Amino acid sequence: MKNYWINIIIVLLYFTGCEQQKKQQEHLPPPNILWLSTEDIGPGIGSYGDPYAYTPNLDQLANEGAVYQNAYASAPICSPARSCLITGVYATSLGTQHLRSDIPIPGNIKTIPEYLRAGGYYCTNNSKTDYNFDPGGRWNENGKEAHWRNRPNDEPFFSVFNFGTTHEGPTNNTDTVIFETLENLHDPSKANLPPVLPNTETFNKIWARQYDLISVMDQQAGDIINQLKEDGEYENTIIFFFGDHGYGLPGYKRWLTNGGLQVPLIVRVPQKYQEHFNFEKGDNNELVSFVDFAPTVLSIAGVDVPSHMEGQIVIGPDKARNREFIFGARSRADDVYDMSRAVSDGRYIYIRHFMPQRPYVQNAIIFSDKKTSYAELNQLHEDGKLKHPADGFYEAKPVEELYDLQNDPHELRNLAEDPTVADIKLTLEQALKNWIIEHNDTGLMHESEMMIQAKGSTPYEFARSNTYQPNLILNAAWEVGNPEPVSQVLEQNLKNEIAAIRFWTVMAIQANQTLAEEFEPYLKQALADESPAVALAAAETLVNLNQSSEALKVIKQYLQLKEEPWVVLQAAMASRRVGSAAEPLVATIQQEYEHYKGDVWGRYKSWVYPMFIGFAFDQTLINCGIALD
Repeated sequence: MKNYWINIIIVLLYFTGCEQQKKQQEHLPPPNILWLSTEDIGPGIGSYGDPYAYTPNLDQLANEGAVYQNAYASAPICSPARSCLITGVYATSLGTQHLRSDIPIPGNIKTIPEYLRAGGYYCTNNSKTDYNFDPGGRWNENGKEAHWRNRPNDEPFFSVFNFGTTHEGPTNNTDTVIFETLENLHDPSKANLPPVLPNTETFNKIWARQYDLISVMDQQAGDIINQLKEDGEYENTIIFFFGDHGYGLPGYKRWLTNGGLQVPLIVRVPQKYQEHFNFEKGDNNELVSFVDFAPTVLSIAGVDVPSHMEGQIVIGPDKARNREFIFGARSRADDVYDMSRAVSDGRYIYIRHFMPQRPYVQNAIIFSDKKTSYAELNQLHEDGKLKHPADGFYEAKPVEELYDLQNDPHELRNLAEDPTVADIKLTLEQALKNWIIEHNDTGLMHESEMMIQAKGSTPYEFARSNTYQPNLILNAAWEVGNPEPVSQVLEQNLKNEIAAIRFWTVMAIQANQTLAEEFEPYLKQALADESPAVALAAAETLVNLNQSSEALKVIKQYLQLKEEPWVVLQAAMASRRVGSAAEPLVATIQQEYEHYKGDVWGRYKSWVYPMFIGFAFDQTLINCGIALD
């Protein structure tokens, strides 16, 4: 009997304790939230098992938190990825998928700081935005002095610190001043160079430099963490550390591969919040996408998550079930236009290229010898010394790619035609198609067409109107690279009232030399198409068929359309891609250049369209044998 009452008392005490703990959890103050965001790195962190890395501060953070093994950017380059991060909406949904642009977004779509400020948070960003839309008025503080320490009261804060230390700029130069705080530098002879890069002395030095920069960034992250501790806020703050996409090197940044998309993500939740948020320390193998960050942060802060957000909550009592897939998008980067989409289940990644005729490395300023990695890569290519996979950087891309990341983590063996994984490919392909259609991917329109169609509104709103037909456009886009094209289908699509369908039909023709010759009469008719995107695509295809006379006149016409810089940019990119055949356009380019000159990099008017028009103009002049100032 005595034992009976003892057991009863134990049970009562247990439930009483649980109830008290529950009440304590309910009365916890809202946590501060800190983002430590760094640029252009993969998981080259010690806590990810990389023995070459020296990152003691981040390793300590990881030891106290969770290390996400399957975290992914939504794009392999910064501004579309950051657009998605700060809104919880895919860049392809907003129309912000092109680097770099200035896109109107609907008034009802706010950024994380706007929602948090309404919920009582003080929000600071130090200092990069790069959202592809206007960042003005969204933060309490936004700039190099922005800091939670500047808040006038003791309200909870959301603070972001962005480290440019690891960006491709520092990675691809030789300045050593930045390493003054390091006691030791990484030994290039011990670099574990990934097979995606040529195994040369230069690339080993670059890889060692990349890891030196990561060590400097680790110190910078440690400084911010120490400031939290000094202020007594460390145990009140949930910390996110992450990269914005893959390394700033060939085969990573701008490449829509696992290497371009996978990022480190470390999250530390203070002890007193862990039970409330159902947070577990250690390795976490769940799939996490950048689109999940915004709803997760709002949920952590106790702020309602808007229904338009396209991600899901990954931490806390409202955590969604584990993701089945993550998605990625490659669109225009600088003046290199492309469109590829990817899906991964964590084990396999499937990539669909809609402009496979365009190689990853083009004759563009962004791939010039001014970057040490591309200087080495270009020289090896010129000397015929590149091997797989780097030799493929300069060639047309396969229409489809499929990699087994478990057995082939460096994505060296394309399984797209392997019948043993046909079912897996089909599942991923269908998931990708569904995602493109369900999210009204604005990239199904060429950038210039998107901006024209969205005039007076926003790309996001236009893509959700009855006018937009993503399922029909996707069917036309899927014809690019079709090994068994049906001429009658292409002829019919060239007459379709939807400009995007006509555009993708020209792309399908451009990607196939035999089709291009067969459809030459149709392409000449398309030069008069009311859509600049279609007319310019046809003109470029005809120039490549040595039919330059009328085609170059069309390109020249659109080079002079100052009121619509996105159209000028398309014309400038077409001029660059046709090489020395653009020689008759040189005088026009030199004349029009005056509208895009400025002080950015000592040459360009601004960081958006004028810069990339300038890039394309410069390379076109180089292609035509004109020396630049």
